[in-house]
Amino acid sequence: GAEGTVAVAVLLHGSLTMNWLGSCGLRAVPFVYHPMTNSYGNMAYDMTRIVGGTDAKAGAWPWIVSIQHPWVRGLRHMCGGSLISPHWVLTAAHCFDEVSMMYVVIGATQLTKPGPGAQMRHVKQVLIHEYYNSHDWSYDIALMELDHPVQCSLYIQLACVPNTTLTVSELQNCWVAGWGATTARGDSSDHLQQATVHLIGLQLCNSSHWYAGKIHTHNLCAGYPEGNIDTCQGDSGGPLMCQDNTAEYWWVVGITSWGEGCARPKQPGVYISTQHFYSWIEYNMRAHHAAESAS
Repeated sequence: GAEGTVAVAVLLHGSLTMNWLGSCGLRAVPFVYHPMTNSYGNMAYDMTRIVGGTDAKAGAWPWIVSIQHPWVRGLRHMCGGSLISPHWVLTAAHCFDEVSMMYVVIGATQLTKPGPGAQMRHVKQVLIHEYYNSHDWSYDIALMELDHPVQCSLYIQLACVPNTTLTVSELQNCWVAGWGATTARGDSSDHLQQATVHLIGLQLCNSSHWYAGKIHTHNLCAGYPEGNIDTCQGDSGGPLMCQDNTAEYWWVVGITSWGEGCARPKQPGVYISTQHFYSWIEYNMRAHHAAESAS
């Protein structure tokens, strides 16, 4: 059925058409964005959140979700995720030691004041990649099925997942966003943070003074060689997003996975490549949707 397919952007005669449900990767709220100027200097290296980021405006990243659990103190926020269909959220496998009682908030920018545009859903099931390894964080990818479909709106849109035809390494305008922790104690940020980052080639990222062989072929690295701007604890599972070079829409190219510390030089954020797992995502959404339809 329609719910079982990933939204794929297809450029047809210069216009953007989608294979189902109209669209993905587009903001419904108009934005005039000024490129972020990075004034480095004495930014704290140990700030455990999107370091060097700014507050995101409502509707800026309408596919980002907050995965929450009632036992998590403070804002209940545990991980981020991306809404890739009305039923499914894409996130990191390492977020799921405990699945029961988990819920998802979609369409919020500020967690304490989600606003009338936000929706909440419970989790029907979590599909963790069968090769996920918690020791080296390989295959750190999971799909969450929501108990009821989400309605798209100004503040809720679907993310685009790239298939193998997109050359991700050529994308220039890339951002991360999340409600990650804002202190070393690990409290989440109430207001969604965002920062612009650069994709860093795997060969450099895996070199001896960087991650020295810890990076897998299904990873992406993003950040800055000198540090200062990065994703951190609590941003896990959330999106690394790059704008298409020829169109308005955004691709979710990565899932925030891990990094050594936060915003350290030569230790950029490590992400799971969504493109690498495109077939896995599509197959699992379709298979589980078909199984439910049959039962």
